[in-house]
Amino acid sequence: MPDEISGQVRSENRPAIHAVQAMLTPLPNVRNIIAIASGKGGVGKSTTAVNLALALAREGARVGILDADIYGPSQPRMLGLLNRTLESHDGKTFEPLMAHGLQVSSIGFMIDEEKPLVWRGPMVTQALQQLAFQTRWNDLDYLLVDLPPGTGDAQLTLTQKVPLAGAIIITTPQDVALADARKGLKMFEAVGVPVLGVIENMSTFICPCCDKETEIFGSGGGEKLAQESGVTLLGKLPLDARIRAETDGGRPTVVAEPDGVLANRYRDIARQAVHALAQRPKDQRGKFGTIVVEGRK
Repeated sequence: MPDEISGQVRSENRPAIHAVQAMLTPLPNVRNIIAIASGKGGVGKSTTAVNLALALAREGARVGILDADIYGPSQPRMLGLLNRTLESHDGKTFEPLMAHGLQVSSIGFMIDEEKPLVWRGPMVTQALQQLAFQTRWNDLDYLLVDLPPGTGDAQLTLTQKVPLAGAIIITTPQDVALADARKGLKMFEAVGVPVLGVIENMSTFICPCCDKETEIFGSGGGEKLAQESGVTLLGKLPLDARIRAETDGGRPTVVAEPDGVLANRYRDIARQAVHALAQRPKDQRGKFGTIVVEGRK
């Protein structure tokens, strides 16, 4: 299997640890953290995040997913982990749950899915930091972070406290989604987190009766955002009822139909994202000896 530079991952040749924001260092046992973000809700960010994580795992990588959408965690349902809880063996750290080969942590494992979470900003940021730093991730190549939509407390905490190797922006083609996605992209650029690319979701609607594809939300939006921002359009995904049904059932598309057309689209996008990350600078800390300056006698 080709190595990371060609856009794939191989277990025999682990991907490099890439540079993160200034003043931060990579997490122990996690080689690269990638934020999956969107400017607004309803664009399919969580569905895309979980299928990208599964696609990377299918390519041979060790992958985890952190559900950082504090107010609306969806990964427990999407991964068939409803009513499960995180366990702690030492009273200080959490053991991630496993689903379809992914290591998973989410606030959804600590709260009732039916109850609203009425928390102010400081509680949200504290919970996010606990999930990121107190989960005992086990030797991951990639940790994908499913962020809540927008540019609020959770996003700022992530970009300031969590060492990110890169971010991926999810949008849909229409102008209202693109305007918000543009804000999210600029937020990451402002804090020194490289944007690996843009994914245009719901690019076309696939009719369940005749399989005809229709551009019901317009066209060209993802390309325009990528071009004007100088980043890569990683790929386009359709609005397809099968994707919704499979994630709702706890078996996302890459697991439910691993050799299908839709799963292959996710895998192609995952390869593109890995290739974009491979072009970024590697982490250089700890690779040079300490320089000692001797004083005069």
